Parts: sequence; structure tokens; C-alpha cells
Amino acid sequence: MSNIVSVANENGVAVVTIDNPPVNALSFHVRKPLYEALAALRDDPAAKAIVIACAGRTFVAGADITEFGKPLQQPELRAIIAFLETIAKPTVAAIHGTALGGGLELALGCHFRVADSGAKLGLPEVKLGLLPGGGGTVRLPRLVGAAKALSMIVSGVPVSAGEAKAAGFVDTVFEGDLIAQAIRFADEMVARGGPFVPVRDRNDRLAGTDLAAFGAQAAELARKARGLEAPLACAEAMRNAITLPFDLALAAERQLFLKLVSGDQSRAQRHLFFAEREAAKIPGKDLRKRQIARVGIIGAGTMGGGIAMALANGGLPVTLLETSEEALRRGLATIEKNYAVSVSRGSLSEDARQKRLGLFKGSTDYADLAGCDLIIEAVFEDMAVKKEVFGRLDAIARSGAILATNTSYLDVNEIAASTSRPQDVLGMHFFSPANVMKLLEIVRAEKTAPEVLATVADLARRIGKVAVVVGVCHGFVGNRMLAARGAENEALLLEGATPSQVDKAFTNFGWPMGPFQMGDLAGLDIGWRNRKARGQTAVIADTLCEQGHFGQKTGRGWYRYEAGSREPVADLEVEALIRTKAEELEIARREIGADEIIERTLYPLVNEGARILEEGIAARASDIDVVWVNGYGFPIGKGGPMFWAGLEGAGRIVERLEFWHGQTGRAIFEPAPALRRFAETGAWEVAGG
Repeated sequence: MSNIVSVANENGVAVVTIDNPPVNALSFHVRKPLYEALAALRDDPAAKAIVIACAGRTFVAGADITEFGKPLQQPELRAIIAFLETIAKPTVAAIHGTALGGGLELALGCHFRVADSGAKLGLPEVKLGLLPGGGGTVRLPRLVGAAKALSMIVSGVPVSAGEAKAAGFVDTVFEGDLIAQAIRFADEMVARGGPFVPVRDRNDRLAGTDLAAFGAQAAELARKARGLEAPLACAEAMRNAITLPFDLALAAERQLFLKLVSGDQSRAQRHLFFAEREAAKIPGKDLRKRQIARVGIIGAGTMGGGIAMALANGGLPVTLLETSEEALRRGLATIEKNYAVSVSRGSLSEDARQKRLGLFKGSTDYADLAGCDLIIEAVFEDMAVKKEVFGRLDAIARSGAILATNTSYLDVNEIAASTSRPQDVLGMHFFSPANVMKLLEIVRAEKTAPEVLATVADLARRIGKVAVVVGVCHGFVGNRMLAARGAENEALLLEGATPSQVDKAFTNFGWPMGPFQMGDLAGLDIGWRNRKARGQTAVIADTLCEQGHFGQKTGRGWYRYEAGSREPVADLEVEALIRTKAEELEIARREIGADEIIERTLYPLVNEGARILEEGIAARASDIDVVWVNGYGFPIGKGGPMFWAGLEGAGRIVERLEFWHGQTGRAIFEPAPALRRFAETGAWEVAGG
């Protein structure tokens, strides 16, 4: 056949093996020989059964995403699956590793599916702004029922082999030699005799589906979609699978797929898919990573405890250091409580909780950090305090240990200079809560060794974080741009908007919450403390903080919060305060619309991103998108601020920034040269190298 698809006859069972590393993606150069192999075997009397398997570490892990949106070369996946269903002899998919997207759809074209016990199976296309385009929405519900299929397809979350068997779309789960056992299984099916019914003709699980219950389930999923098109299209395709004949439902699925794949949302989500993988790459060939077997965390507060949990969740032993036994006990108790909540919610087993707690070692003695391979400082955001900590670490940490600061804003070069080993120092900016949030900004200091960056990037993958390497500046990428996004917030209020109007413009755009609700959630005292440290003021926010109104934790901030509730309620006293301050400053108030709110908040966000590129703080515009989607809630359907700038029209952004610069004279509205070039060429450049 070919070196990508081979066929071996094992005592009458034809084993078709796909070998297309690294993940056996179903690109054209796989599909063509696969189709030819199946065509040759269908009528081959020497083959009494067919097993489809894969070489390497996984079954087919999906389609070739780079082909999406391009003219499709034949045979396409749907044609291969349709052909599979014409084969009368038993066909068996032997699944190991992952069977995802097109890989699972290929398996659904077989009569039977057997899996290694460690396999994962799923249809994650929704995460690319798509629905399964190879019949997944029509075949899967015929095996597992409409409700289960809908939850799987809309979530996009893979299930284990055991779960797949329980649900009904894997027939047998094996331990040991999968191929040998798949061959035996095929022999047993031959001995049992046919006819062998293809999945397309199995309607028992769909018969009698409660359409009202399905509609309610779909409506709840639509509510959670927050403007994303793909989950709604998945629900529509699934309803077609229930109500239409198979071929009509299959054709309707294809039309929905084509509509999504050509749309901006899927383009944005596919951009993010590749951007995350690109962001994790560290320049330099054959970088030798250092071993990370134990991690030390300094500080058991909210941030330090969350970081410790993130590492323990990844299976790493953690030494947690505090200044006193009382603070240490408090921190460990919070960690235990957080894990107990996970057990009560069913997201963690009691056995897993005990194993994770067993990875923690508490201490109040710096000497206990001497054996750690990585030490992360998570103390108060104060340069003098952090430099003192790093001076102590320099004295006790073993040679070659990586020393990291969790600072959100401070100069990592200055921190590194307080040690005799600046090559081993970098920033690891986790986002709160650190055990939940995916983003990790890895801050590259001037003297950080490349292998240190590579080691920490690899660690990020181990603990399930999305890592982006950034340079040193105040606030790095995320918080520096956040400051630009929020620079006009108070001006908008003073000139006529209310906090709820601004927040509504943000949520209508697709953010999970607006800046004022987010401020109340984080605590207004954090920004107040930061402003005072930098000699800055915010006339309304400072007044609220002086009144002790710090947000949700005090029951009042930009909004009021009833006892025990996190639901924001408009505060008439805050609105009165805004009017009073506007009068004192002689600012005439007027109606401010949602378009103006977006222009004065998100356009400066993009503009600051352009400046960051010019300075070389970020290596790629796509890195900035990864930061903002994973760390700050920028809508994934818009692809991040730099991708969205292209959708919005960079020329328009430049034009409106120039208008607001003329109105206010504020520097955030002066268009950056990189933004002007983007408007001219349609491509982001990195002038800073």
C-alpha cells in the first residue's frame, strides 16, 4: 500500500494500520491510501474481518486542522465512513491513546469499537468553533442516546474508555496487547455471524426521545454559550438527528459545518488553537531541561496556596513555607477545605484528595527549601520584601535550582540582581485562583538562561497551564494592557455613564463580566494600594476605598451586594457620588453609548498590545491573544484583542484613536506605529525584535 497506511493479514483478519506521526491526523495523504486499502479489502475473500488501528502513541487524534476552510481533496472523511458502512464483513476500530474528532467519527463508521483501558474518546470540534463534520452528531446519538451525545458534543470534553463503554459507543475495553485482542474480537464476531448492522441503521436509542426534555437541555446549553455559535449549531444538528431521516440529518450537519468553518468565530478559535502551541515554543534547539522533582512555595496565602495546589494537582511534591506556624496552619487548612469542596462537588475523588494532600510538606524554616529544584516566591507585592526573600534563597538554594517570583508588576531584573545567580531567576506570574486559572506568564529576565525558560514551559504543560513567555516591563503583557483598557473607566463615569452601563457594553461584547463587576470581585483595595505605591489617584475609586467599600468582600463597592449574594445591585449612592465628583470637576455629563465605551476601552487595549510588540515584550501578536483569552476572559469567539483588531478593522481603530486623542490629548489614544503598519499591511510586525 503506502508507508502511511499498511495492511497485514493475520489469519484472515486484515489489520489496516495508519502511521502518520505525531497524532495520525486524517490529512489527504492519509485518507487516499486508507480509502484504497478499504476498497481492496471489501471484496477480498482472504479477509474475513477488518481491524483499523494506528501506529505510534495514539489512534487518529483528529482531522488535519490546516485543511479547514480550504478546498477539500477527495476522498474526504465522510466518503470513507460511508464506504466503511457498505462493508458486510465485521469492521473493528482498535483505539489507543486518543480518538478525537474525525478519529472518533472514523471509528463510528465501523461496526465495533474496542479500546485500550487508557484511551480517551471525544468530539472536541466545538472548541474550534465547529461541530463534528463527519457524521458525529448523527451517529453518536444512535449509540448513546440524544441527551448523552448532546452533553458530550457541546462540552467537547473527552471521556475515558470505561465511560465510553458504559455509555454504549465502545464495545469492549482491553488491557495489554490491543491489536492482538482486537484480532481475537474480530474472529469472535465472524464466528458469531452477521448481519452486522452499521451505526447509521441503529435507531433504538433515538426512538422515543423526549423532545421537550431535549429542548430544555439545549436551551440551558444556549444560555451558557454566551454568544458562541458552535454550541447552538451542535444542538440544532442533534435535533435534526432525532427528527430527520439519517441522510437528511447528515446533509444538514454538513451545511451547518460549512457555515461555521467560514465564519469569524471558528477562524478566531482555530487561530487560538495554533497560537497556544506556538506560545509554548522556546527558541533554541536541543535545550536541556532541568529536572523538577520537588517545588518550594514561599507564602501560604491565597496566591501561594493556589500555586501549591496547581503543582500538587500535577503530581509534584510541594514544600510550603510560611513565616509562622499559625500562618502555615491557616494556609494548609484552606488547601484542605478547597479539596474538600471539590470532593463534595464530585469533581475529585476522596482517594485523589488524600493523595494530593500527601504531597504537601509545611515548614517555617528556609533550610527545608534547600533540596527543591524550583522555588516560587509568592509574598507581598513589595520590591524590598521580594529582594530580601531572594537574598535568603541565594544563600540556601542548591546549585542549579530555579528561583521564580510570582510578581504581577515588579521588575524581575531588579529581583534577579539581588542574587549571585541571575541566570536561574525568572518570573512565574500565575493568575488567581492559581489552581483554577489556566494562564501562566513566564517572565524572561535579561539574564535568564534559555534552558530555565524551557524547563518552566515544560512544567507548565505538566500542570495543565497555558504558558506564554513575556519580557520585563511594568505589568508585563496582561496587566500592562489591563491598565490601558481601564484608563478611561472613571472618565466614562464622570462624563455620563454608570458602572452598569459600562459593564453591560462589555458583557454584550462577550466578556464574562465588565470592569466594575470584576473590580468588585477582585477587591478595590488591591488597585488602591497599587495606585498609592505609584503616586496615582482615581477620584471615585479612591473615595469608595476610603469609605471601606472594597467590593464583594465588604458588601459594597461599585455595586451593592445583599448578604450571602454575589449578584451586583446598582448602588444609587455610588451614582450620586459620580455626579458630585463630576460637578466638582466641572465636567458636563451626557449620554454615552456602547460604541463609545468599546472605543475608549478596547481600542487602547489593542494599541497597548501594538506597543508591546514594538518593544519586544511579546514575541508574537498571537501570544498576546493567548494571554488575554486565558487570563482575562477576552471572548474566545473573537480570538483575542490582536486578532479581533483585524476583524474590527485596524484602519477604523486608528481613525477612532486619532479622534479620541484629539479630544483628550491622552497618550493611550496616540496610535502606535505597529498598529498603523497593521492597518496598512494587514499583518502584525514586531519592530522591537
